[in-house]
Amino acid sequence: MTPKHPEILWSPSDSLKADSNLAAYMSWLHDERGLTFSNYDALWEWSVSDTHAFWQSIYEYFKVISHHPYTAVHSDDLMPDTRWFDGATLNYAEHIFRNQNEQHPAIIFKAEGRNTVEISWRELRDQVAAMARFLKARGVEKGDRVVAFLPNCPEATVGFLAACSLGVIWSSCSPDFGPSSVVDRFQQITPKVLITVDGYRYGGKEFDKSAVVREIVDRLPTLETIVEIPYLQNEKILTKSVSWAEVVRTPFEGLDFTPVDFSDPIWVLYSSGTTGQPKAITHSHGGTLLEHLKYVSFHNDVKPGERYFWFTTTGWMMWNFVQATLLVGATIVLYDGSPGYPDLGVLWQMAQDHQIQHFGTSAPYIVACMKAGLAPGRDFDLKTLRSISSTGSPLPPEGFDWVYEAVKKDLWLCSMSGGTDVCSAFVGGCPLEPVYEGEIQRRALGCAMYAFDDEGKPLVGEVGEMVVTSPMPSMPIYFWNDPDKVRYRESYFEMFPGIWRHGDWLSITERNTLVIHGRSDATLNRHGVRIGTAEIYQSVSKIETIVDSLVVNLELDGGKHFMPLFVVLKEGQALDDQLIKQIGHQLKTDFSPRHIPDTVVLVRDLPYTISGKKMEAPVKKILMGKPVEKAANLGAMRNPESLDFFVTYAKQVPV
Repeated sequence: MTPKHPEILWSPSDSLKADSNLAAYMSWLHDERGLTFSNYDALWEWSVSDTHAFWQSIYEYFKVISHHPYTAVHSDDLMPDTRWFDGATLNYAEHIFRNQNEQHPAIIFKAEGRNTVEISWRELRDQVAAMARFLKARGVEKGDRVVAFLPNCPEATVGFLAACSLGVIWSSCSPDFGPSSVVDRFQQITPKVLITVDGYRYGGKEFDKSAVVREIVDRLPTLETIVEIPYLQNEKILTKSVSWAEVVRTPFEGLDFTPVDFSDPIWVLYSSGTTGQPKAITHSHGGTLLEHLKYVSFHNDVKPGERYFWFTTTGWMMWNFVQATLLVGATIVLYDGSPGYPDLGVLWQMAQDHQIQHFGTSAPYIVACMKAGLAPGRDFDLKTLRSISSTGSPLPPEGFDWVYEAVKKDLWLCSMSGGTDVCSAFVGGCPLEPVYEGEIQRRALGCAMYAFDDEGKPLVGEVGEMVVTSPMPSMPIYFWNDPDKVRYRESYFEMFPGIWRHGDWLSITERNTLVIHGRSDATLNRHGVRIGTAEIYQSVSKIETIVDSLVVNLELDGGKHFMPLFVVLKEGQALDDQLIKQIGHQLKTDFSPRHIPDTVVLVRDLPYTISGKKMEAPVKKILMGKPVEKAANLGAMRNPESLDFFVTYAKQVPV
């Protein structure tokens, strides 16, 4: 698995620890509660063993604006029926606008083919107020749904905050989604309003989505209002729509906030939907607020005025998480376009030009930069950069090494893992602890996460199922159209009743650091031995000529197994016997002979969801003979044409 004592790549300075938001919170606990903790691990232990006291402290430490008092921190019902802060009424957006600071912009926006735009807090407030008044005038009320078909642009932030201020439920998809994928999501929640663009730019090209928008509107009969943003052209797609300019030109007359119950829904996010209808995961105003205040402050250490960037789209929960940094008075930096156009240096250029403090990305992007031989620390001035966060998939040890060798030595690398399920991270950064090569620093406060064996016993130093044994307020309140929580329970609570099983393989070291080993539902069960796909990817990524890889294991008749490894190579490289032997040697050296595939297959591209998830399970289904339209949701894919190869290859699979 991982080395027993990996190298320490970075340690926080005494001054960083003393100035951290986490240290300030621990001082507050001492002064206000008489609680003293010798280190982070002791604090974490308290946070998961006395959940009432911990979450009450978060509520009070961050001075939550509550229009009515709560009667109890949480009920004693088992997950998923735990109730939080009954009686409390509040509004997420109200907590964002209490942090207005005209010394710093609220938003910095850069898009392909456009000049950078800065939006002040006053401008943001005025636009949100105008949009909120427009929605009210159109009869939109608390509990109604506003949906958006938008890129990562300021208008999306304005739309969300306006809806949120009214207690209206928000949901969004990025414009690279196919029409059926959008309808599969939005149709479930019967929206009243759609905010849309006419297209988008990516990789130096324009993509006209006019026809897609018309189809979406035709297939969403509950829509009463459509707001259009002319992203590519000035002509409207629909004669009955209202232009964005018309909506926001109303003079400012004040921004009001509608108090809602703590557990009222704030937004609907969706499972990736690789097959079947996506789950409409619904989160609460209050639970999301507490989780975001906690994580952004303590585990990202974001401070007022700092600039926070994450490469994301509006179809990924990280977009929602980026908005959360406004809660602490940060400036959000938005980018709309390709991370590889005109080259892989575009995001590092942005980090330099906009003096970003916190840079968020995905593990595949870091690996791509490493494989391309980039040296951002040499080629760009990154003196303001103090943290890099990585998520989406496990970051291999080589990715850790590259960050410290090629980006910056004095840099806090926050490898994190969470998901749409909680719109946050379960595990991630800790400013009080060192960064070990290939390991996530710590479990987040209030997250009682463990690795369980099949009998439900906790493991240390061994791989097990990732579980959460105590409720968190940011867990979904429900799935939309799932009144008896049937799909909800099936998704998380079938294996261990009353305990959240997340679906990842996890190991927790004796140092309390963590390693994610990939999805347990994509586990390679090879002759009774479980192998995490992340182990395969981690190993083969060390081979310079391999750009990307995907592995599946097929259980055949007669107890036979067939495990092919599909690889994408650097341009001009060939898959020959020498490379195949090198792959086998690398896997055997790092792990075991059982990790060596039965065959290695060269492909031009590997299938990914729009949100960047590698599609192992659909590939496995295709190779087992399932029709492609039933194996994968093509509308939710970044590159559906990549599946053509696997359909053809399925005819060669031994049966």
